Amino acid sequence: MKVRQLSGGQKRRLDLALALLARPSVLFLDEPTTGMDPEARHATWRIVRDLTADGTTVMLTTHYLEEAEQLADRLAIMHRGVIEQSGTVAEVVAGHGDRISFQIPERVPVGELPAVHGAGPEIAVDGGRATATYAVPGDGMQAGLYGLLRWADESGVALAGLQARSASLEDVFLRTATATATATAEGASR
Repeated sequence: MKVRQLSGGQKRRLDLALALLARPSVLFLDEPTTGMDPEARHATWRIVRDLTADGTTVMLTTHYLEEAEQLADRLAIMHRGVIEQSGTVAEVVAGHGDRISFQIPERVPVGELPAVHGAGPEIAVDGGRATATYAVPGDGMQAGLYGLLRWADESGVALAGLQARSASLEDVFLRTATATATATAEGASR
């Protein structure tokens, strides 16, 4: 079989295998898992982890934020050619708030939703259902959930689709991209 007949994921695996033949001390990987199925992606992640455990320095670019979360000791988020955030995953995610969300009960006006650990809700409508999402400080998740559940109990409402999750790199990237786009639009309108 000729290389040009390989799928995108197979070409990526071949690229990695060829790069490892020389047993480099520094390895640059540009989008190493693009086109791979989930099984091949996870196998590549294991290879990268093994390389770094053996002392190889790996510089990796990726659009897959889960991949960066899984593999990076340090990372930088670049948007429009500018590094907007950098540090460890924990450092970059810190301060972007954990997320608590739920579908707004139909009989509850948006204006009557409570603040959760000092945070007001961001409202989104998808498929005709309104959802409230709160970004609470990392140390406020438990207190925020407690207050929200107490409010729901006292108000006699069920919080369908209630979710609580830690902030992610995707949250950071989306906020960075939105902030950059907003700043660019404001600069252009002046």
